[in-house]
Amino acid sequence: MDTNRLSNTIAKALNDQMTAEAHNAEIYLSYGAWASEKGYDGIANFLFRHSAEERNHMMKILEYILKRGGKVVVSAIPAPGPDPKSVSDCFQKVFKSEVQNTASIYNLVNLSMAEKDWATWNFMQWFVKEQTEEETMAMDLLAKVKIAGGDAAKDDALYALDNDLAKMPDDAKLAQDTTVDNP
Repeated sequence: MDTNRLSNTIAKALNDQMTAEAHNAEIYLSYGAWASEKGYDGIANFLFRHSAEERNHMMKILEYILKRGGKVVVSAIPAPGPDPKSVSDCFQKVFKSEVQNTASIYNLVNLSMAEKDWATWNFMQWFVKEQTEEETMAMDLLAKVKIAGGDAAKDDALYALDNDLAKMPDDAKLAQDTTVDNP
């Protein structure tokens, strides 16, 4: 008996997104290794934690495909690309990667809506919120790097930034969580 409740189109899109999440994990992992090699252990720790988070996203999608009776297709993960040239370049690349991932998530949401696959549409809402957090986090990092001096940041500013990121929480504060009492 066939228990698959995913269309071929949605199953392919979910599998592609699973690969994209694995790719993002590799990007964070690669940039974390780069930061560690440069002596930025706080930045490296932050990036390594986010690599693990991206792998968790991949696993959520994998499990969802299985729970809907679909076939998981594990594909080759593209290489993360060249090392960043600077801390500023690192976080610009992180932001770009997150924006691209958001577009991919939105495409999956649109596809599930077009096919009236409400289970997948509902499942993807968690990722919509997560991408809002990821983009906010990346923008916050860009703002911190800009304050530190951007590409021209001096060692003392990068040292402070490195220490800040070692303690920075993994979740960004979202607009929808803001209240008068909690600005």
